[in-house]
Amino acid sequence: MAKYDPLFEQLCSAPAEPVEMTFMQVAQLVGGLPESARKHQAWWSNEQDGRHVQAKAWLEAGREVEFVDRASGRVRFSAPRWRRGS
Repeated sequence: MAKYDPLFEQLCSAPAEPVEMTFMQVAQLVGGLPESARKHQAWWSNEQDGRHVQAKAWLEAGREVEFVDRASGRVRFSAPRWRRGS
């Protein structure tokens, strides 16, 4: 998760409420986003297991992606929720 550690840290330090960010803001934190972040909804999935290492950044911060608007380049992360096993 090293590339996405700054996103994890940002979400951990954010207030305990939903956080909305632009793709540009996320990209600036992590040193750029792959084209698939804009093209594929699945890139933003809350996948705990699998190939989407970026999801670990928000899931380990206790958040989930609630909404993605790829056309306008915006994402909303939930308020932190802690799950058993987190």
